[in-house]
Amino acid sequence: MSVVIVGGHDRMVCQYKKICKDYNCKAKIFTQMSGNLKNMIGSPDLLILFTNTVSHKMVQCAAREAEKCNADIVRCHTSSGAALNEILEKACC
Repeated sequence: MSVVIVGGHDRMVCQYKKICKDYNCKAKIFTQMSGNLKNMIGSPDLLILFTNTVSHKMVQCAAREAEKCNADIVRCHTSSGAALNEILEKACC
């Protein structure tokens, strides 16, 4: 399963990757807005939006791209490792 995480904290990127690897998921993580974000998202199976730590513009861009490829979108207000574990537990099992 491919997962794109938008938002979160820069210092948590390694932990997000490790958690996704534990669930056999390939992950792309974007904590900062880049000019070509819409081209970098690709076609994931699951898009996770950590809404507390991300701009509205970044959320809208990511959501638009995920809808184009019929990806599941999960919005979560917290950006903790426990929240990511819970999301992936529901999505993978």
